[in-house]
Amino acid sequence: MRSLKLFLLLSLLVASAAIALPTTPSEEESFMDDNDDAAEENSDIPLQENQETTSSLRGTKRYLAQETRGVQMTCDKYPRVCRAKGSPGPDCCKKKCVNVKTDKLNCGKCGKKCKYPEICCKGVCVNPMSNKKHCGGCNNKCKQGSQCVYGMCSYA
Repeated sequence: MRSLKLFLLLSLLVASAAIALPTTPSEEESFMDDNDDAAEENSDIPLQENQETTSSLRGTKRYLAQETRGVQMTCDKYPRVCRAKGSPGPDCCKKKCVNVKTDKLNCGKCGKKCKYPEICCKGVCVNPMSNKKHCGGCNNKCKQGSQCVYGMCSYA
């Protein structure tokens, strides 16, 4: 009787180990491994760019997500690119679309950088920790008679 209990206990232990640690890959894993080489060979877009375009342009047609070959749409050659919907800003600085009214690296004009604690508000570098007109962020004015301290109006 004791050996029967020991046998059942060992068989349960082996069965639970077999369930917890499968030794063969699942059908889905082996399918993915088999197609990795084929996907790399058939794709005319590098893998990294392909992943970025599918995540950033969801729902668009594939031909829209691909970069056009031979023609680079940079704002130094085509300034209207910066005025398109979804552009970071209407201004062109060093071949990149930016908004000189809010960009810390191009505040007011291309190449003008704001110092460490400062932010760019309406094209001017300001310190949001102490500026009454931009306390804690752009266009956050403190009431008359109150001070801006640590980015908060009337602190303490």
